[in-house]
Amino acid sequence: QTQLLGVLLAAASNFLISVSLNIQKCSHLRLACQTEPKPYYTSKLWWCGITLLGLGEVGNFIAYGFAPIALVAPLGCVSVIGSAFISVLFLKKTMRAADILGGTLTVTGTYLLVTFAPNVPQELTARRVQNYLVSWPFLVYSILEIIIFCILLYFYKRKAVKHIVVLLMMVALLASLTVIAVKAVASMITLSAKGKMQLTYPVFYIMIVLMATSCAFQVKFLNQAMHLYEATAVVPINFVFFTTSAIISGVIFYREFQSAALLSVFMFLFGCLLSFLGVFVIARNKREQHLQIPFIDCGLIPGKKLTGKIQPDSHSSRYGTLNNEDDSVKS
Repeated sequence: QTQLLGVLLAAASNFLISVSLNIQKCSHLRLACQTEPKPYYTSKLWWCGITLLGLGEVGNFIAYGFAPIALVAPLGCVSVIGSAFISVLFLKKTMRAADILGGTLTVTGTYLLVTFAPNVPQELTARRVQNYLVSWPFLVYSILEIIIFCILLYFYKRKAVKHIVVLLMMVALLASLTVIAVKAVASMITLSAKGKMQLTYPVFYIMIVLMATSCAFQVKFLNQAMHLYEATAVVPINFVFFTTSAIISGVIFYREFQSAALLSVFMFLFGCLLSFLGVFVIARNKREQHLQIPFIDCGLIPGKKLTGKIQPDSHSSRYGTLNNEDDSVKS
C-alpha cells in the first residue's frame, strides 16, 4: 500500500507538471498576441502555472519517500504523455497518429514498470543511509562517476564540445546523485513525521547539501542544452539518460533489485524500453511553436534599398530607428 501511494503520487505529480507547463506556454502566447506585450510575471495565468509546477515537484519529492527510485523516476514519462495530449486542449494543436502510438507504447511500458518494479519494504533510517554511503559498491560507483564527469567537463570547458550527448550525460550523472539525496531526505522526513526522529543526524544535512548542489549544476547544464538545441531533441534524450542513471543509482546505493526474480527484472527493463520508445515517438518530427515577433522589412520603406529587418525593442511598444536615417523615416 505504501508503494502504491508513491506510484499514484508520482503519476499525479508528473501529470500536474505537464498541465503547468502548458499553462505557462499558453500564457506566453497570449502575451505575445497583445498590442502592448507585458512581462510574463504580470500574468495571473503564468503564476497559476508556476504554482502547479511547484506542487508537482513537491509531490514528486514526497513520492520518493514511499516508493523505490527505480519506480518513481521512470514515471516521468507521464509528464511527456500528458503534455502531448493536454497541448491539444490548451494550445489548440492537432492530434497526430504518432502521439496516439507513442502514448500507447508509454502507457504499456508504465504498466509493466509498476507491475514488475522491485518491492523494497525497508525503513530508510539515517543509520542505514550512513552504511550505504560507506559501502564499497557505492564508493566504486562514485569514483567512476567522478572520473567520467571530469572527462566530459574537460571536453566541455577546454575543447568547447557542446554536443547534446555531452551536456545531457553530465546532467544525468548529476541527477543520479540528486535522486539518491532526494530519496534519503524524503524518507528521513517521512519517518520523522511518523514519530521516529531522524533529523538530528548529520547525514540528513549532508544529503540536503548534496541535493541542492547537484540540482543547481544539473539545471545549469540542462538550460545550456535547451539553449543550443530544440526541446523536441532535449526532452526524450534527457528522459532516457535521467531514468537510466536514476535506476542504476537506486540499484547500487539502495540495492533495490537485490532479491528480485530474473523474470521481474527482465519485464521491468522491457517496460523501460517501451516507455523510452514511446517518448521518442511522441517527440519525433514535432515542430516547435515559436512566438510571432513583428518586424519591419526595410525593402518596403520608400527610399531604402536595404533588405534587412529591424527587430522591435522587447521592452518598448515602439520600433527602433534605421541607421543614418533622417526625421522623415523614423519608426
